[in-house]
Amino acid sequence: MNRITATQAALDLLAEIEAAHGPVMFHLSGGCCDGTAPMVYAQGDFRIGSNDVQLGTIGTAPFWTGSLQAEAWADTDLMVDAVPGRGSGFSLDNALDRHFVLRAPTCAS
Repeated sequence: MNRITATQAALDLLAEIEAAHGPVMFHLSGGCCDGTAPMVYAQGDFRIGSNDVQLGTIGTAPFWTGSLQAEAWADTDLMVDAVPGRGSGFSLDNALDRHFVLRAPTCAS
């Protein structure tokens, strides 16, 4: 069951990143400091652990998070959006003029 959806802005950013880097995957750490900012990596550049859970896909990109984070979001459908500004960390959206954010669709404006 795919519990992840994406706005058109997120799909457009994803297409730009895939054109430059090839197939990618998302991971949501759930930690502090941008813990709700999904990070996007080239496939194979981030190791999925035994406690990671795939919540669905955005386009063809799998979306993963840790089992505790998945449990915390168990009753919530999630939406990935793209907003202006630079991302953080090692995410492939870091060097672009927009980055991915996670929203609960009921709270999206």
